[in-house]
Amino acid sequence: MADFFQEIKEKLRDANLSIILPEGNDERIITAALKLQEEGIIHPIIIGNKEEIPSVLTVINPQNYEEMDKLVSAFVERRKGKVTEEQAREILKDVNYFGTMLVYMEQADGLVSGAAHTTAETVRPALQIIKTKPGISKTSGAFIMVKDDVRYVFADCAITIAPTSEDLAEIAVESAKTAAAFGIKPKVAMLSFSTKGSAQSVETEKVVGATELAKQMDPGIIIEGELQFDASIVPAIAAKKAPDAVVKGDATVFVFPSLEAGNIGYKIAQRLGGFEAIGPILQGLNAPVNDLSRGCSADDVYKLAYITAAQALI
Repeated sequence: MADFFQEIKEKLRDANLSIILPEGNDERIITAALKLQEEGIIHPIIIGNKEEIPSVLTVINPQNYEEMDKLVSAFVERRKGKVTEEQAREILKDVNYFGTMLVYMEQADGLVSGAAHTTAETVRPALQIIKTKPGISKTSGAFIMVKDDVRYVFADCAITIAPTSEDLAEIAVESAKTAAAFGIKPKVAMLSFSTKGSAQSVETEKVVGATELAKQMDPGIIIEGELQFDASIVPAIAAKKAPDAVVKGDATVFVFPSLEAGNIGYKIAQRLGGFEAIGPILQGLNAPVNDLSRGCSADDVYKLAYITAAQALI
């Protein structure tokens, strides 16, 4: 794990990226920000009351932010008439909305929140303001699974409950990009309970269709589906079940057919397999925003700040 983050740090060392941490009244956030500030690789920007935060940190207070009028106008325009100027000014008192607008206005490169807010409170502003990339209809949640020198990407394990073929295709393409960004050569397995037609149902056909759509979205992607997990990860089984597959039991990116399967799958790998699960990393947004668990530690905040900064380079 130390090597994993050291590689990220080296990649970011000269990138001069800044990350918004909106929850400046949380001691875990301050502890992480001080560590980031000391290292000097990522520049943390805290949202909060300057008098209550160590002076070495950069602090922005929404109550006296000089560019608030500009933020309000940009927010009204971004919401396309769904809010008035008065409503926008009230909404931007929320630290997550305020912080997300700073990212949108390119005052920072990404945002990490969720230590004291729900996932919805963190993600909703991102979907309304930053929005998804062109051609991407939904965001998705990936985990980087790390054990010693072994690294995989699992998705979607956090956001899309019942993905369509189109959703799965988007998840596959974005997960391949996530893998590449973190030093993992992407070889994508579209998982199912069937391997190359060994069973046929609406569920398996959805995965087959998603595989073809992903190839159209990204002709250069290395992807195979539908595959059972054993055929995706064990070369000898792949040779028997899918001898003509381009993924020959050496998959590094695993796209699950449903959130139910993905969430169960990553937790099995984590609890029984001894993998560390880093994430969820939100994929498909125009700028990175990531969500912490409310039970997180200062170290979790610190690590997710680096993950978020690395996403900004994708």
